[in-house]
Amino acid sequence: MSANNEHKPSDYRHRDRVPVKRALISVSDKTGLLELAKALNENGVSLVSTGSTAKTIADAGIPVTEVSVVTGFPESLDGRVKTLHPKIHGGLLADLRLVAHEQQLQELGIEAFELVVVNLYPFVQTVASGAKGDAVVEQIDIGGPAMVRASAKNHANVAIVVDPSCYDEVIAAVAEGGTTLSQRRVLAAAAFSHTANYDRAVAEWFANDLEAEWRREAGQDENNQTKNPGFPAHLVIEGELANVLRYGENAHQAAALYRSSGENPVAGIAQARLLNGKEMSYNNYVDADAALRAAFDHIEPSVAIVKHANPCGIAIGDEDAEDRIASAHAKAHLCDSVSAFGGVVASNRPVTRAMAEQVNSVFTEVIVAPSYEVAALQILTQKKNLRILELPANFSRESLEVRQISGGLLLQEPDKFDYLAVANWTLVSGNKADAATYADLMFAWRACRAVKSNGILLAKDGASVGIGMGQVNRIDSCRLAVDRASSRAKGSVAASDAFFPFKDGVEILIEAGVRAIVQPGGSMRDQEVIDVAKEAGITMYLTNERHFYH
Repeated sequence: MSANNEHKPSDYRHRDRVPVKRALISVSDKTGLLELAKALNENGVSLVSTGSTAKTIADAGIPVTEVSVVTGFPESLDGRVKTLHPKIHGGLLADLRLVAHEQQLQELGIEAFELVVVNLYPFVQTVASGAKGDAVVEQIDIGGPAMVRASAKNHANVAIVVDPSCYDEVIAAVAEGGTTLSQRRVLAAAAFSHTANYDRAVAEWFANDLEAEWRREAGQDENNQTKNPGFPAHLVIEGELANVLRYGENAHQAAALYRSSGENPVAGIAQARLLNGKEMSYNNYVDADAALRAAFDHIEPSVAIVKHANPCGIAIGDEDAEDRIASAHAKAHLCDSVSAFGGVVASNRPVTRAMAEQVNSVFTEVIVAPSYEVAALQILTQKKNLRILELPANFSRESLEVRQISGGLLLQEPDKFDYLAVANWTLVSGNKADAATYADLMFAWRACRAVKSNGILLAKDGASVGIGMGQVNRIDSCRLAVDRASSRAKGSVAASDAFFPFKDGVEILIEAGVRAIVQPGGSMRDQEVIDVAKEAGITMYLTNERHFYH
């Protein structure tokens, strides 16, 4: 449908700062409502409101006019019809840059609004509470989105606010004489994003509800269907531009950083605070995120050193060490000190003075941690180019991982380590591991999850001693891990991220002196692999779970 608009460009009068004389307020989230209403009233703004919002304002002794007084029509149909009226929407949509619109408002007895504050019924929260059927349907807002969209369309004249975090900015603008066009454009963009997310949530609920109904009709219950953590029927990934980077993976590629936004944004490496050094590059972010994944896989104080998104050292601190995080860093660095040059270091504990002294002695691109001791920062900031990142206090990982492919996206649950799953390991060769060996096997199995497939990780005393990664066959990964471990391979344990398709990889590990192996199993030649381990008298556990990482 096309708009009936015959106005010429010369008909429009320029409006930048628009004084706020009249505001429409209708909010489900009452956060900051009274502070906003009080400030607007003190600045001479006339307030119009609906239902519980009007009552809240009036009960606080702040003058407010009910919408029904403006429309001359009572709220009806259990509140479903309140604001859907020309005397409301005429005041929202009138383009006062046009003399004709101004005249029509006067003829119709309609007053314009310069400010609209609306947030929508709590649909998402209602669904999350477990509500069903009509209880959810009643939380589908109609009048709210109509007001938001009308005001956002008419941002040349109206400021639309959907987020209480913007109230202070709006109050300041009103006090300074009105909102600017630039402010209203930004608010309009946020408003359209708000209604788009809301409509998407409604659409997803309907899609999931229809799927559940179809399953019920088909006689399927929740235990008789493919595992589904709730993949949405329509996927929208929302982010805000945080920074345009110098370049991407290579100098000829443009790149930018976007931070997670929307209803429940995740705080991760993108939100980390840069305390020192040059701006982060595209590759810095990729490596830092990989290092975090490796370090935070462990409950104990842990450090991971990463290069080109692969670990060159992972370790947990010794229990009897005076400084466990410094101990973890020293052990991780020892795994492959050559590759650690120019690497990225991640710690899952605050960085101490002792750890900082160790890091400062090695050329490091980035260090990232939850926090830093004052003495540690004094040491690390001596290197002006060292990027020091502090994680946000609410650091977390995404509940679903997204990867772009040509023409679409892949979505999956993260590969999380289940400590209880260790109880399901099956001993298929050798003696049951003693406590120390078992601890090393558990560490190696956790740590190998950070290694790109095909991945083999050798470990001893809670530290990687040799890593073979990213090879197109497992035997090359075994050779690489053994070569990097050198003499330290003797007496170590090995973890393989997937089964051994042939016995040759295990033979390489046994020849190097590995005393125990943990691997998923599941190969057609499992018995050949197990027989080799039995013949050598080494311990081997099958996990029945793999950890591919592509």
